[in-house]
Amino acid sequence: MSKLIRHHDNANQPIVDVSDDTLDLIYFNVVTLAAGQSHSFQLPGHEAGIVVLEGQVDICVDGQDFNGVGQRKDIWSGSADAVYVPLDTPARITARGHAVCAIAGGVATEKLAAFRITPQDVEMVDVGSVETHTHRQIFHILGQRQNGQVSRLLISELYADPGCWSGYPPHKHDTADGTVETDHEELYYYRFDPETGFGTQCVYNDGEEPQNLLTQNGDTFLLDRGYHPTSTSPGHRGYIFTILVGRHQRGLIQRFEPKHVHLVDAIPGIQAMRDAFK
Repeated sequence: MSKLIRHHDNANQPIVDVSDDTLDLIYFNVVTLAAGQSHSFQLPGHEAGIVVLEGQVDICVDGQDFNGVGQRKDIWSGSADAVYVPLDTPARITARGHAVCAIAGGVATEKLAAFRITPQDVEMVDVGSVETHTHRQIFHILGQRQNGQVSRLLISELYADPGCWSGYPPHKHDTADGTVETDHEELYYYRFDPETGFGTQCVYNDGEEPQNLLTQNGDTFLLDRGYHPTSTSPGHRGYIFTILVGRHQRGLIQRFEPKHVHLVDAIPGIQAMRDAFK
């Protein structure tokens, strides 16, 4: 069953790991470091992406150095800078000043090579419109462009305009059904600007009572199955750090709720969005 984890001081300890009772493919941590402070980790059975949310860090992946990673003061100031960490590989993050990093892990089947994803490597897809209250921009950090370099992990950042919906039209991805739908777990980490913002996370399955969850700055949502549209309060920009991990393949195929399929043609950019996740 999907669940919401409220914002808390996690003291650089995992927010989601293999002990979680909702997701079994995804690892997630938010690490906050002072200048000169380091955080080391190794994820058995997982590949990972280290995404710098704030500040600048040096990252060492099994002896390979990636220095000066991070070119924005916060998540609202440009595209992400990140490093891919292969399956079962030790990594260390050292802050050059105050820094915040997200560690996004996914169960993997093959060990590949470490590499850096610069802001120039991040692919943006513009989706929706202000008129339809669905405008958002999705920045793919580990997306289609990195096919062949990553096992089953997808990472992106979504920015929603004030008062707009994302994950809309309602769709799901919890059944492996050939070319129609794939089975992917998903995690959302929410931020708002200003931080007093909030949103609604809906999740529902056919024939079941829907959940309507109030999301606030720093909350984390775990999705194992179901349709999951999201809204952002008027007067606030919304941000969602997104992790997707496929149970059987990397490429994501969403199935839109049948009664809302007609909206696919009414909302700009939906097909481009689908293509970028494959």
